[in-house]
Amino acid sequence: MVTDIKAFLDAKVEQYNRPDFIANDPIVIPHSFTQKQDIEIMGFWAAILAWGQRVTIINKCRQLIELMDGVPYDFIMNHEEPDLKKLLNFKHRTFNDVDTLYFISFFRWHYENFDSLEDAFLPNSKIVVIQSDSEESSSSVESSLNHFRRYFFSLPDYPHRTKKHVSSPAQKSTCKRLNMFLRWMVRQDNNGVDFGIWNRIKPADLIMPCDLHVDRVARRLKLITRKQTDWQTAVELTEHLRSFDPLDPVKYDFALFGLGIEELWGIEGLLYPGE
Repeated sequence: MVTDIKAFLDAKVEQYNRPDFIANDPIVIPHSFTQKQDIEIMGFWAAILAWGQRVTIINKCRQLIELMDGVPYDFIMNHEEPDLKKLLNFKHRTFNDVDTLYFISFFRWHYENFDSLEDAFLPNSKIVVIQSDSEESSSSVESSLNHFRRYFFSLPDYPHRTKKHVSSPAQKSTCKRLNMFLRWMVRQDNNGVDFGIWNRIKPADLIMPCDLHVDRVARRLKLITRKQTDWQTAVELTEHLRSFDPLDPVKYDFALFGLGIEELWGIEGLLYPGE
């Protein structure tokens, strides 16, 4: 049965991990750019704004890009105070102008000190933040995500309301958006969907982005047994997927997400082959 599920999911990865997937997914936003920093900035923003209908997410990100004159990195690094006024009406669900302006402040501060956003996810980089003993972690990505949230909100007078938009395992969150962003930046293959522009975080260490679609399909395939959906659920799912591919477990995000949004009920025959 496990062999059947692996073969089934491998086939679905082949089906969905292809350039055709890009146009209707938020990953189309960073694919609009070639400069590394633009890819990182808009990849991160697209991931953070990724809730609701995909077409709305994509349109909102394109609006944001337009408000930054089509050059996010250049705008962030070289804007003057009056340039920020055009961003005051930007909103997507609960993400508003206060959050937008803080994101811009953070990116400017970070890129004044580092060439890549990858450094923000590396606890052993030259970044110093206060770390609580209760937030120590065994997983490298778990540690990276906890570190990133502390670092992201280490600027003085950050808006408290913005903290709800950046999760961490320490909060028991699945961290779906950040895990999706890491997949985009870290995974390397020749299919042209994920970027693979980071090399200090390894694909083998990534954790599955566990959203409603993925969670639902994974439970039907008996890849999740945990009742609640939290960080440990994402870890459990990833461990099952590592048994299929230990070097690249999150490639199955293509399969589970694709099944979830397009053909969930098509897996019934695999789950109950005798019925």
